[in-house]
Amino acid sequence: MAEKELKKEKIGRQPMPEQKPEIRRRNFDEVPLGYTPELAMKEAERCLQCKKPSCMEGCPVSVEIPAFIQLVKQGEFTKAARKIWERNALPAVCGRVCPQEAQCEGQCIVGKKDQPVAIGNLERFVADYERANGKGELPPKAAPTGKRVAVVGSGPSGLTVAGDLILKGHDVTIFEAFHKPGGVLVYGIPEFRLPKEIVYSEVHFLERLGAKLQCNTVVGKTVSMEELFRQGFDAVYVGVGAGLPSFLNIPGENLIGIYSANEYLTRSNLMKAYLFPEYDTPIAIGKDVVVLGAGNVAMDAARTAMRLGADRVRIVYRRSKDEMPARAAEIHHAGEEGIEFFLLTAPTRFIGDEKGRVKGMECLKMELGEPDASGRRRPVPIEGSKFQMDCDLAVIAVGAGANPLLTGSTPELKLNKRGYIIAEPATGKTAMKGVWAGGDIVTGQATVILAMGAGRMASDSIHQYLTWGW
Repeated sequence: MAEKELKKEKIGRQPMPEQKPEIRRRNFDEVPLGYTPELAMKEAERCLQCKKPSCMEGCPVSVEIPAFIQLVKQGEFTKAARKIWERNALPAVCGRVCPQEAQCEGQCIVGKKDQPVAIGNLERFVADYERANGKGELPPKAAPTGKRVAVVGSGPSGLTVAGDLILKGHDVTIFEAFHKPGGVLVYGIPEFRLPKEIVYSEVHFLERLGAKLQCNTVVGKTVSMEELFRQGFDAVYVGVGAGLPSFLNIPGENLIGIYSANEYLTRSNLMKAYLFPEYDTPIAIGKDVVVLGAGNVAMDAARTAMRLGADRVRIVYRRSKDEMPARAAEIHHAGEEGIEFFLLTAPTRFIGDEKGRVKGMECLKMELGEPDASGRRRPVPIEGSKFQMDCDLAVIAVGAGANPLLTGSTPELKLNKRGYIIAEPATGKTAMKGVWAGGDIVTGQATVILAMGAGRMASDSIHQYLTWGW
């Protein structure tokens, strides 16, 4: 009797170990603990190595995903890191905060009948392994071109441009307004989701490649765009993000104890208020906290409030759970940590005490009507549904706009009606010769990886300009 061919054992998606919710809700340590080499290699076995990898179509920076996963499967972790670096200068960041479920993993063929390959987890593992065990070898650089590029903003799009152009032989200087580099990666994303040492390590990698970093420089105030060209820069990339806070514009919004998410997270993350008094940045500690909004920023603010000592934290959102823009993983983690969700609820005014401090919020219950321009069903107030909700701290996380510091002082840059820079989608070219722009200052608030994708396209265009002209 002929020996039957044994079927390969089906391997399920390998979950990443995490801190337990009851422990992590009171500390700022990272929630997921990372793969071991054994877990990573086992997860890598799930990849089908498709000849036409649709996962790459979902990656805005076109990482060669099957190639790096095959190297992980073989235990060649350093080679896997180098393969990712060919297209992505920030793998440790992307592995943690990119919405893989809507991008690379969302296109994974394995995910059609099973859970997709954990591409983000593997990317994070490779980057972390190389940082801890690698010899610090740098990728090869092209010969110096003699061309100088100014990158304004050290967020994800600016760092991508800097990494690409330094490898192509150009001289790159990154200008950052804050005292630390990283942009939204350090002021917006909490330590428990993206440790600052990870961001600084990625920035240091670019510095080792030769990129120069100049912090505490507000381009548009400290130095103008015209001055950058007079200083000898041949091209400028603008990646200043969308950091202007948005508000609800309802009565009582100026009461003490009401923060914009921008200020609340910047104080806690970049200025280390969560380590007070070791760091002397003050921040209000609410015991009964409400967070308005339901995006990733709202989840970050709510989970931060819980870690700062709140007894109760509620997410208040005017639509239902299905319309929440936050990543499913962030909503899941927030729920595990005891964050409550008050859905189909819209605030109409804040209520203060005799000292001018917020003590509550008046709300209306909502129901969903027809879809609006965003494609989500429009919330409609329910008549006679007014009620009050107690709170001693409120964080408004309903989006952000374009900061006018740079654009207001540079009339040559053309803006749309919302104040964002108009740039060619395929190249990032602006109306001002020698200037490119990308990321949130062009698109409005979006994801880290989409900002990096814009940076990648702009860097290709800048290189072409520096080589052959406008």
